[in-house]
Amino acid sequence: MELNKYIEHTNLDARATLKDIETLCEEAKKYHFETVCVNPFYVPLAKELLNGSNVGITTVIGYPLGMNTIQTKEYEAIDAINNGADEIDMVINVGCVKNKDYDLIRKEIETVRDSIDGHPLKVIIEECNLEEDEIIKLTEVCNETFVNFIEIVPNFETKGSIVEVVEFLNQHKGEILEIKASGEIQTEEEAIKMIEAGVTRMGTSHGVEIVTAKKCCGEKEACNCSNKCEHEHCHCEED
Repeated sequence: MELNKYIEHTNLDARATLKDIETLCEEAKKYHFETVCVNPFYVPLAKELLNGSNVGITTVIGYPLGMNTIQTKEYEAIDAINNGADEIDMVINVGCVKNKDYDLIRKEIETVRDSIDGHPLKVIIEECNLEEDEIIKLTEVCNETFVNFIEIVPNFETKGSIVEVVEFLNQHKGEILEIKASGEIQTEEEAIKMIEAGVTRMGTSHGVEIVTAKKCCGEKEACNCSNKCEHEHCHCEED
């Protein structure tokens, strides 16, 4: 399984420096990640650093709260594409969801979608702030507006595991709509579970750790450390 093609190598830290973004892009090229994901300010730099590679550039709009006007999000999206972004991740207006104003949500999605000339659009729903009926309705809106991805951003307050959320989305999404999971995906095992559940993209800052995870050969021998402990270690741990 080529895990690298599922990964959007991510640094959305407000404290990220030029050096941090340079490192992110170098790692993305080295491990052939699908995209990097950076804040809009760093899109031009990422474009320069990734020139000539097959690594795409994802950026976020309406980030992190989503409570911008439609016009603001539209401008952000157009500006990001003009600066070199390939894909747009948009945070949904959760306040409108709570107001059950799904017509405005639909208008927001369609406006941004139509402004970016066919570039992939991912709709971030932050399901940890939503009830089940709201998640279902947003998934239906994403189906109806033909966006590319619905994106979940789990945190410690998320009800249930990320896999359970993905499985729930799979019950309601159409065939065209894909799922991106971002956030707490840190290990190869977690990444594989996401993919097996139906995720086709993962936003993570742990991409390098995921794709370079060592495979254990399974051959154990007694520890010969100076403390004469009784632990057993795999041969490949020292490779």
